[in-house]
Amino acid sequence: MSHDYRKTAEAVGALTDAQYKVTQRDGTEPPFRNAYWDNHDDGIYVDVVSGQPLFSSLDKFDSGTGWPSFTKPIDADAVTTRTDRTLWMSRTEARSTGADSHLGHVFDDGPVEGGGLRYCMNSAALRFIPASRLEEEGYGRYSDLFTHTDTPIEEQS
Repeated sequence: MSHDYRKTAEAVGALTDAQYKVTQRDGTEPPFRNAYWDNHDDGIYVDVVSGQPLFSSLDKFDSGTGWPSFTKPIDADAVTTRTDRTLWMSRTEARSTGADSHLGHVFDDGPVEGGGLRYCMNSAALRFIPASRLEEEGYGRYSDLFTHTDTPIEEQS
């Protein structure tokens, strides 16, 4: 089932001031004073503008920066990058592919075992959907990511 994750005037109009500043004006929210920097619940993070799935809690790690950080997007084509030369330096900006929302930046100082990248995102660009609500929110295709089996391995004789 294919979804259209483009930006709509209605979706942009429903954003809070902080969400608008971050996603539409390439802003950055304060570290440690945002919704998801310390969230450890199972679930996925979607674009606050379009609902496009972007990241999984399984790829989230504590970077110590005060922003939610991930080792990779939930799907390879969910996030696009481009060079950002603001603030007198060159950084790699991360944007959602569907609505072209500014999400944050990508750095090469992430966990080596996770690929070495740190997708440092703004909570204001994201909406968290707990694993227990994936089906009812229309993201059931991601439920299997959070299915934990406690079936013991049978002993061989």
